[in-house]
Amino acid sequence: MATPQFELMDPPSDAISAIKFAPTSLRMLVASWDKNVYLYELSGASGRLLQTFEHRAPVLDVCWGENEEEAYSVGLDWDVRKVDLQSHTQTVLSSHTAGAKSITYSAPHKLLISASWDSTLHIHHTDDPALVPSTIPLPSKPFSISLSPTKLVVAMASRAVHIYDLKSLAVLSSQNGALTTEGLSNILELDPWQRRESSLKFMTRAVACMPNDSGYASSSIEGRVAVEWFDPSPESQKRKYAFKCHRQTSPEGVDIIYPVNALAFHPVHGTFASGGGDGFVALWDGLAKRRIRQYQRYSSSVAALAFSADGKFLAVAVSPGFEDGKEELGDEAVKVFVRELGDGEAKGKGAK
Repeated sequence: MATPQFELMDPPSDAISAIKFAPTSLRMLVASWDKNVYLYELSGASGRLLQTFEHRAPVLDVCWGENEEEAYSVGLDWDVRKVDLQSHTQTVLSSHTAGAKSITYSAPHKLLISASWDSTLHIHHTDDPALVPSTIPLPSKPFSISLSPTKLVVAMASRAVHIYDLKSLAVLSSQNGALTTEGLSNILELDPWQRRESSLKFMTRAVACMPNDSGYASSSIEGRVAVEWFDPSPESQKRKYAFKCHRQTSPEGVDIIYPVNALAFHPVHGTFASGGGDGFVALWDGLAKRRIRQYQRYSSSVAALAFSADGKFLAVAVSPGFEDGKEELGDEAVKVFVRELGDGEAKGKGAK
């Protein structure tokens, strides 16, 4: 039986930084270090490139906006950009003072949030462009951000994690934006809903929130994933745990540890996928603390993962992570695979 997986034609020419499915369709955005954002559309057992949107510098993240005609991007040009997918126009909404690493959009709150290596968040109200974006200082450089229906999780250097309540963030940044319009500073000194120290001892590589709004998973460069819950009660916090993954034993018996570059939660079943520098993608049941399955090894490091909105497809972006010591990007090294999931393939197995 053939594997229900296909490879996208016309992939990026340099490393992939992000991949995002549209909120309601099988369109997909891919951000790359080749200074482009790619728009693909899946149909049947194939996908085609619809458009390419050139930027001034490598693009580090991309997300969909209010509808499937708009997207937002950030990258090494420091800018937060709105990309009109129909007219092909780009608008700079704000500029950080260093590379902008992450961007995400909350449709219920009409909030666009970017995180930069200048150790700030920019908060844009997309329904009121007249409001000046608020700048929230962070204690450390942000590595990854993720949204749940009501929370924003920011994973930073020095093992710092901030969790913000989106409703409070929307109200306070709106008030601050109105004051800024009157000539006051746009800096918003906002205490997070929770401050935490990461359960992972080494640098965080990715964070992803559970779709049921109960918690999040994070991963590190040291082959580990942690699962935590938002509820601050002692009983809930006792449930958090971390586990080793994406590791291999060499012929000499040495444990080779790979970074866990990507995490993505299944929108229906609440299980999650991890992708590592070892080229493997694994599915996990976070509640039962069990691995559901591991797919065949890909040709290179897994850089990004995304489930489609209906949970029927899993996109896997493959790019050399240079874990093998090779510094050259080989021909056809960058690829995007899309796997069609069978019924129950991503469903949890339950406790042992």
